Amino acid sequence: MVKLEGLIAVTYRCNAKCYMCNTWNYPSKVEDEIQPSHLESLPEMKFTNITGGEPFVRQDLEDIIKVVQPKTKRIVISTNGYFTERIIKLAEKYPWLGIRISIEGLPKTNDELRGIRDGFDHGVRTLIELQRMGLKDIGFGITVSDKNAKDLIPLYHLACALDMEFATAIVHNNYYFHKMDNVIEDKGLVAGEFKKLIHELFKSKKPKSWFRAYFNHGIVNYVYGNKRLLPCEMGSDVFFVDPFGEIRPCNAMEESMGSLKKQKFDEIWQSAAAVSVRAKVRKCEKNCWMVGSAAPAMKKNVLIPIKWILANKWASK
Repeated sequence: MVKLEGLIAVTYRCNAKCYMCNTWNYPSKVEDEIQPSHLESLPEMKFTNITGGEPFVRQDLEDIIKVVQPKTKRIVISTNGYFTERIIKLAEKYPWLGIRISIEGLPKTNDELRGIRDGFDHGVRTLIELQRMGLKDIGFGITVSDKNAKDLIPLYHLACALDMEFATAIVHNNYYFHKMDNVIEDKGLVAGEFKKLIHELFKSKKPKSWFRAYFNHGIVNYVYGNKRLLPCEMGSDVFFVDPFGEIRPCNAMEESMGSLKKQKFDEIWQSAAAVSVRAKVRKCEKNCWMVGSAAPAMKKNVLIPIKWILANKWASK
């Protein structure tokens, strides 16, 4: 089997009350959540993202890491960074872990939009402590809308000053977020800030930043409601595990291929249900542009981003 990428949501419980996500209003019950043993049949993976909800509300997150670690080249945990002590404790045992902390803007904006008092403070303190410990795969990211677009560039500069990774996303609507009313009112404003970011990324001497410029170009394309720049192959190259053990193609489609509580991963992946779900993915018209689906597509169709970079990098000077 070709090595896949896995997205594992270990819980829908969350201590935040984010403006763009209502998952916190629909928490999973502890007794219903997937157990570490259910993940033992997962395949070898190139990359695994552990997300939620807020992963660090789970008391057995380390047990999940122990099961997943031998199966993947890299693990990145997405978190709001609030539970600093828990994050540091886990990082002390697993210093190779990747940690991405969601920060929705500068202090006032972040705390208002994420609904966490002193959330910016907790997130930045956690990042600084992780950096002091020597962790390399750390950074933060922002989910952009009209409400925080003006903080995009200042946050990017903060990431550069701290020598940390900087990730971006745009608000989406789907069952996973329990949101269908996220709207970009001022498309010109939001797209304009992303175009500024693309210009900044092209200033970097790192090719990785140039590819991130292409990813953000894809976000601009999404803001204007256009077709995806690259085909989506979620359910073929990438899979999503929800907190109840259901294998889905992604976190935007509710269709399940099967449950890890009832079957092993290989049985699910090769099942008739999986074939049916993949057919639905090919006909999907959501045109999502999230890093979980865009990054694998960029790697698979690498010549397309390269051509765009060559055509646009020097033109941006």
